[in-house]
Amino acid sequence: MSTLSFPNSGLIKKVFAGGLLMTLAFMALFLFESKASAHGYVSNPSSRADLCARGINTNCGLIIYEPYSLEAAKGFPAAGPADGKIASANGLFAPLDQQSETRWTKVNISPGQTTFDWKLKVPHATASWKYYITKQDWDPNAPLTRASFDLTPFCNVPYKGTPSNTYSDTCNVPNRTGYQVILAVWEIADTGNAFYNVIDVNFSGDGNPDTTAPTAPTGVTASNVATTSATISWNAATDNVGVTNYRIFNGSTQIASTSALNYNLTGLTPNTTYNITVKAVDAAGNVSPASNSVSFTTQAVEGPDTQAPSAPTSLHVMGTITSTTVPLMWNASTDNVGVTGYQVFQGSTLVATVSGSTLEYTVIGLSPNTPYSFTVKAVDAAGNVSVASNIVNVTTPSAPVTYPAWDASTVYVGGSKVTYNGVNYEAKWWTLGETPGGADVWKVIP
Repeated sequence: MSTLSFPNSGLIKKVFAGGLLMTLAFMALFLFESKASAHGYVSNPSSRADLCARGINTNCGLIIYEPYSLEAAKGFPAAGPADGKIASANGLFAPLDQQSETRWTKVNISPGQTTFDWKLKVPHATASWKYYITKQDWDPNAPLTRASFDLTPFCNVPYKGTPSNTYSDTCNVPNRTGYQVILAVWEIADTGNAFYNVIDVNFSGDGNPDTTAPTAPTGVTASNVATTSATISWNAATDNVGVTNYRIFNGSTQIASTSALNYNLTGLTPNTTYNITVKAVDAAGNVSPASNSVSFTTQAVEGPDTQAPSAPTSLHVMGTITSTTVPLMWNASTDNVGVTGYQVFQGSTLVATVSGSTLEYTVIGLSPNTPYSFTVKAVDAAGNVSVASNIVNVTTPSAPVTYPAWDASTVYVGGSKVTYNGVNYEAKWWTLGETPGGADVWKVIP
């Protein structure tokens, strides 16, 4: 079972004036409401941001208000946050990049199977989940860079689809000793973004890791079966150390997880049969056999459908706004029968309709340096339309300046300007064959 060890930081006195605290909270909430890019973080083993939000890590800055928000370009290690800014996902939450052997609280861990639990505030269509670990001889008193890590992920889970608000991966963590850092990366499909979480861990050198799986849960039952929901309950499993959570499956597909002994399934399809089993998981990632199976059929909808879906929520910009495009994403609506589509509006003008399983859309054909407002509405099969989502206001940037594409065979001198991988660079001095972004001779043009 994972436990926490605390650095010897002494007694920290927290003295805040009431007015100052309210002001800071308001500023933080305003900042994150405007950015609207809060989506997910690793809750077990607790990530650096999670421990900050819980008050266990201190002097963390604004991340305490929103541990979900560590977002940067995907494609690590070739792309992603810059060296020295890996923990903060490129510097917005700069205090997270402070690095020393004693700066952060560590979670005790052992080599072998470990389950990584994510809490997802806004689930997204997902491409993969990847996990990296520092090299045994990394320098814990230097900023985190790519050189700190083994750049081959020890766990790489391709994923097609959209997870629920909780997600777990069970991975074999390599042998290490002492203080190490794990980098967990959630790569989003269809956008250029990913979420980066660092986890400060301590390998205790336990020579007897927990390899015993829990017993299977028993007595699984279904109750309160309605058109789109049902309650699942079960008896607790047992374990030699302790059960940490339960995973709920429909057939072979995991559809939820919880630490409780019951769960209310929502968003089900009317007049549909479900076959539910439950598995128990312990802190070492050992998974039990499946419980007994319980089957139920959701109720059919009677009479004409006159009930509109709920409004989509958390409409936000997901990705990079360009001079002509705005990528949008939102939370799914619910309906008594089922959502069949979403309508995307630019002001009062309908610009697109997407399927009921699609939660994102990139608006194209916009003008540079122009303000726009967007909303989304949900539609069901009977044509009932929801009220509008929250409004997202954006202003497109000016059209970017581009320069000739960088060429490895071209000699550049100080002041030469090129474009490489969509980024503009200026040479500081004479150079030949040195790739922009990876050599000191090049600086980014703001």
